Amino acid sequence: MFPKLTFRNQPINLKQVPGDASRWFVVEKLGDVRVFDNKEDVTSTSEFINVASRIDATCAECGLLGMAFHPDFPATPRVYLSYTSVHHTLNGPDSVLSEFTSQDGGLTLDPDSERVIFTIPKESVHHHGGRIAFGRDGLLYMGIGDGNSYKLDNAQNTKTLLGKFIRIDIRGTTGTALYKIPADNPFAASTSFCNVNGSGPENCPEIYAWGFRNPWGWGFDRETGDLWSGDVGESDIEEVNHVRIGGNYGWRCFEGTSDISARWPSGAACAARKNLLPPIAQYPHTLGNAVTGGYVYRGKAIPGLVGRYVFGDFPTGRIWDIPNDTQPTMTMTGGLETGLNISSFAEDPDGELYVVHMYGGLYRITGSGGGGTGVATQLSATGCVSKSNATLPASGLIPYAPSAPFWSDGATKERWIGLPDGKNITVGADGDWDFPNGTVLMKNFRLDNRLIETRLFMHHPDGVWAGYSYEWNAAQTDATLVRGGKKVMIGAQTWIYPSEGECLQCHTEAAGRSLGLETRQLAFNIMYPQTGRDAHQLVTLNTINALTPAIANPTDQVPYPNPTGTTGTLGERARAYLHTNCAQCHRPGGPTTTNLDLRYSTALADTHACDVVPTLDTLGISNARLIAPGAATRSVLIERMSRRDANGMPPLGSAQVDTEGAALLTSWVNSLSNCN
Repeated sequence: MFPKLTFRNQPINLKQVPGDASRWFVVEKLGDVRVFDNKEDVTSTSEFINVASRIDATCAECGLLGMAFHPDFPATPRVYLSYTSVHHTLNGPDSVLSEFTSQDGGLTLDPDSERVIFTIPKESVHHHGGRIAFGRDGLLYMGIGDGNSYKLDNAQNTKTLLGKFIRIDIRGTTGTALYKIPADNPFAASTSFCNVNGSGPENCPEIYAWGFRNPWGWGFDRETGDLWSGDVGESDIEEVNHVRIGGNYGWRCFEGTSDISARWPSGAACAARKNLLPPIAQYPHTLGNAVTGGYVYRGKAIPGLVGRYVFGDFPTGRIWDIPNDTQPTMTMTGGLETGLNISSFAEDPDGELYVVHMYGGLYRITGSGGGGTGVATQLSATGCVSKSNATLPASGLIPYAPSAPFWSDGATKERWIGLPDGKNITVGADGDWDFPNGTVLMKNFRLDNRLIETRLFMHHPDGVWAGYSYEWNAAQTDATLVRGGKKVMIGAQTWIYPSEGECLQCHTEAAGRSLGLETRQLAFNIMYPQTGRDAHQLVTLNTINALTPAIANPTDQVPYPNPTGTTGTLGERARAYLHTNCAQCHRPGGPTTTNLDLRYSTALADTHACDVVPTLDTLGISNARLIAPGAATRSVLIERMSRRDANGMPPLGSAQVDTEGAALLTSWVNSLSNCN
């Protein structure tokens, strides 16, 4: 949809003025709202409002998070924005809901017209929620995260707005009369508003429902007025809730339908809480790990979807739909793989649904499938391996090897590139490579010199990336597609076959999906089995005209040092390790809840890790830092990579600690005297 438009500042909402289909408004997380004509061939956007100077967008969950037009806009020229403020009353940015006014008939908003409705201080940079919308009742709703407090059970505390859905009446309010409380709100009898500090001495009268961790993506069924929301999980489960007035949805006594009260200091109090409501649907972290709620479809273009609730997962791009009368609790499987980072869904006046991709695009749901769900069950039938011997690549695949390889639980690997005929790899100015539609990247994994797995990472013709894992049989004659991931014992170790969703959680959009294929990763010689010759990889790819543009002076390119090798300084080898194993997520625009930047090219002082106090968890470490110069024992980064529990890194795909890598980083951190 709108193929000539690209949004670079992380689009997070797509909106239209109620009853007006002539324009679209894109809310960008970095602080801008762009507006454009609703025409398929539109080529430009204009600015509706920019509040970038007022927001803290330095963390992954921070920024401009929501926008809602007054139901009578532009006759009543008010628009509401929610954002995380540059002002930090506590340890995290304040969440702010503000009203802005248009002075030009609805063409733009006046930034100087801001009227703050309420402010909510938070203890951390995580779990803000932030979406806002008007219901059919004309009231303003907002979903607010729990603030990620590990000390306070905010979601269950009804004297704070954190971890709640709130509902207020802003109609006819001016000056100091910020809003009214709907008479049927659960705590409407309370006399103290919670708008100044996000809490008060009584139960907050603004509350509509509670018990939420981080409601992300929610909307109303336009036919019934019912509110549906995703609630982002913590360690194991993502959930979808059918939100009712006065409902308690269980966080942090429950994650999905799992009782997790024993995790928390306040866990004993959960036993006394009654009538906690289960989710309508849930799915495990083998399928995705950050739900994005959507809408009940009420359009006409897809008759079979009418009355079904559509929702997705942010990092994997999976989309599901369930009947709107589904009873608790359905556990989801499968899903449509889109390869998008789904920051939100949107609805037009006709009830048709759209998907907002945080890294640049807007898409309409048409009902047609995608994502290569018809991939062959047997590796031998994929066309990627030799017809006569499935252990060998098909003719025409190009072998490659990175100079700083990824840790894969001790397995040795072989790698190949399959390019479509007449297509080239695009070499970016930053040295990263982009692959044309139709590309297949293939990797073999061996333990004790036996093939155990082959992974295919495909850039499908429709532009969607998808990963597939094949398990080799004992006879080493073929491998079978693994759906949904699995764990098996191979010798004395657990081997993890990743699910399709987990593939996209590591092969992030921020890192360009393909990993290990960069100019500096391939700037050295390998032995080419087809010819038995030792040759430079960049020279070879230039020679076969596979790169656009061709790399000038390829032999002058300096490869990343091998973390387990002897070239490069201790610091260079350690940074190469972090670049390969961590930076696919920990970089600008990455899918994590931190603002770490662990790319090799980023100066240590700019990584937001060195001598920085952890915002999530200290893991019991006294005087902890993410990286504590000269003190590996105080470094949370070292501790996380040295364990394989819920606090371990990487968070998925590995069951074995890389002891050699941990020793490398320990030596490096202990050698640091400062962050320069």
